[in-house]
Amino acid sequence: MAKYRKKPVVIDAERFFPDKKPWPLGVFESGKYCTTRKNGSWCALHKLNHLIPIFRVMTLEGSLVVTSGDWIITGVKGKFYPCKPDIFEMTYEPVPPVHYVDRI
Repeated sequence: MAKYRKKPVVIDAERFFPDKKPWPLGVFESGKYCTTRKNGSWCALHKLNHLIPIFRVMTLEGSLVVTSGDWIITGVKGKFYPCKPDIFEMTYEPVPPVHYVDRI
């Protein structure tokens, strides 16, 4: 079987915590309408009788449940998807900020 290496792509990611608002783009509570500020997509899910709110993010595969501490990644085509903290740590590393210098 051939081996492949993931291309080095810089992504945007934000950690999700239900008690810290505003939530990352794309995250919504089940049973409520949602909009994403980036591409204007929307969704509505049936209201479920849960004692604990369930949070979701719309992905290309449908809505996925996100839990506290998950990373919400904005992919290269602007779509959102969740990533568990341990997988995120194994896959990604911080990108140092770029400092621009004006030259005259």
